[in-house]
Amino acid sequence: MALEVIGAGMGRTGTHSLKLALEMLGLGPCHHMSEVMARPGQKEIWRAAGRGEPTDWDMAYQGYRSAVDWPTVHFWRELAAYYPNARIILTVRDPVRWHESVMNTIARSMGPDNDQDSFGVAVVAKQVFGGRIADREHAIAVHKAHNAAVAAAIPPERLLTYEVREGWEPLCAFLGVPVPEGPFPHSNTTEAFRALFEGR
Repeated sequence: MALEVIGAGMGRTGTHSLKLALEMLGLGPCHHMSEVMARPGQKEIWRAAGRGEPTDWDMAYQGYRSAVDWPTVHFWRELAAYYPNARIILTVRDPVRWHESVMNTIARSMGPDNDQDSFGVAVVAKQVFGGRIADREHAIAVHKAHNAAVAAAIPPERLLTYEVREGWEPLCAFLGVPVPEGPFPHSNTTEAFRALFEGR
């Protein structure tokens, strides 16, 4: 099964809501960091990929029709080339609010007391953000540079730059599918993420 949709937007830009929306549109299952956290085999695949080891993308995404969030976003170039028919969705958000959300959620799992070999620490915190994810200006600059790189590399007809607050219409138009009757899913708020992470 080849990926049909690849999410190139960083975590905390509405990626979990997009995951749910894609699944409601029949483009699931959708891979997301939550899948990695729940499956030990997935952790090993992505740790190895993060170390730069050769990755069998078909095996890594076996059973999935779409993929968003980390770790997918780190490999957007490779995946866009490997799955040339896949559409690319770049989720975006106000950068200051994005960084506030990051610091209140995923950054909490990237500190010195966490598993230093995990994808979140070894790749996201150290490689992508250079160990400076808490530095707002630096993190926002990295985030903006990432978004600009995606926009520059992907042909416009293959790319949707998207804020989840826009709802169903632009997403469904881009994917060529009917707009569902129900409301667009909005999930994984900061409070919900922290409750899950802290085991409440």
